[in-house]
Amino acid sequence: MSCSLSNSNQLPFFSKRVSTNLLFPNFTTSSLQLDSDKPCRRRLRALLSIPEIPPNALRRKNDPLWRGGFSLGVDLGLSRSGVALSKGFTVRPLTVLELRGQKLELRLLEIAENEEVDEFIIGLPKSWDGKETPQSNKVRSVAGRFAVLAAHRGLNKSTRQKKVDAYAAVMVLERYFSTFGEGTELVLPKQSDLQEKLRRGPPADIDFYPE
Repeated sequence: MSCSLSNSNQLPFFSKRVSTNLLFPNFTTSSLQLDSDKPCRRRLRALLSIPEIPPNALRRKNDPLWRGGFSLGVDLGLSRSGVALSKGFTVRPLTVLELRGQKLELRLLEIAENEEVDEFIIGLPKSWDGKETPQSNKVRSVAGRFAVLAAHRGLNKSTRQKKVDAYAAVMVLERYFSTFGEGTELVLPKQSDLQEKLRRGPPADIDFYPE
């Protein structure tokens, strides 16, 4: 899995008290918080880049016949987070999670395993004029921790989950695929071994890729 942050126009959230611009293109694996370590960020970019781990939306743009895994859209909120699923054609709302911190991150990984997800799309809140907000820093921090967890754990098949509406996350994915992942920002683990794991990608699924 790889992880990215992307911009979007003002998207409705679950509560009227929260009005942010959510940017959620593809998100496969999160990394540690990178903003405070600029030298490390430069090294990361030298190791892996979007051409090496292109988001699913960009893959589909370059090859309409490309077949890959699902993208999980996450609309992070102060108390509730929406989750939706897509393979680039239609977006399906999954659930709304009333969790925070590590419990939320572990639950998202569990959903990713159950739904055969290979990338996460996480929204980055911005103000009306396109500037980042205090909430943007919180989202980046979550993305950083989540990247490491996702890279360590990987993804496995499992049973399907009960589906609940999560329309804000649906809009996140719709924008992501409609713009072919434009503006996607990769969020990577610091560890070089985890980055190499991302470069290799998941093993081929003989059930999903028939000869």
